[in-house]
Amino acid sequence: MADVDAAGIFAVPERQGRGPRPAYSRAQITEAAVRIADADGLEAASMRRIAAELGTGAMSLYRYVPSRDDLIELMYDHVVGTLEVPARPTGDWRADLRLVARNTRSMWLAHPWVADLHRARPAFGPNQLRITEFGLGALDVGIPVDDILTLVNMLNGYVVTTVRAEIEWERERRRTGMTMRDWMRQSSPYVQRLLDSGEHPMLTRVVKDAALPHMSPDDQFDYGLERVLDCIASCM
Repeated sequence: MADVDAAGIFAVPERQGRGPRPAYSRAQITEAAVRIADADGLEAASMRRIAAELGTGAMSLYRYVPSRDDLIELMYDHVVGTLEVPARPTGDWRADLRLVARNTRSMWLAHPWVADLHRARPAFGPNQLRITEFGLGALDVGIPVDDILTLVNMLNGYVVTTVRAEIEWERERRRTGMTMRDWMRQSSPYVQRLLDSGEHPMLTRVVKDAALPHMSPDDQFDYGLERVLDCIASCM
């Protein structure tokens, strides 16, 4: 039983033994939870809310999804399933990793509640395994497997950090009504005083010379992504 618990919901058959046909499926429950989270945030996707959407009692759903952690794993694996990648790596590792990174960003932006997840242990959902196999396989070009893991983790770190910040900026815009341009305009007098002090030479360079802060979010992401891919290339 310990092995099943460690593996999580994906190790537990959806239907165990004989008996009446289930009224619902994990997929139905998961899809309802994702719809609610997309509309109102992760906390809104409670068993009570899901049950109301499905027209049943909350306690009955625990027969299909035993815990909140299980529900979140199912939700995450479901949205990971929207990532489109080839059945196997193409042989162009850079193009393959670029595809995964861009598609992951698109998935997060479509389902911003993903940014609220803090998942420390690996999961074995079928969609997560599919993407993991593709990403690791893209770098299976004769380098040690420890290097493959490290480089993929480096790429994942860039994607997660960058997109989480992007989502937080969007939440701040909704909360305050201020766009990034509005914020920059409002803070401009104070920033100018900092520059005039001569005590922050790097900030001065960023404000005067850097193109990155003025790029669109898409261009910013791609600029950083190409630098990460350059770093990966230098290790191969």
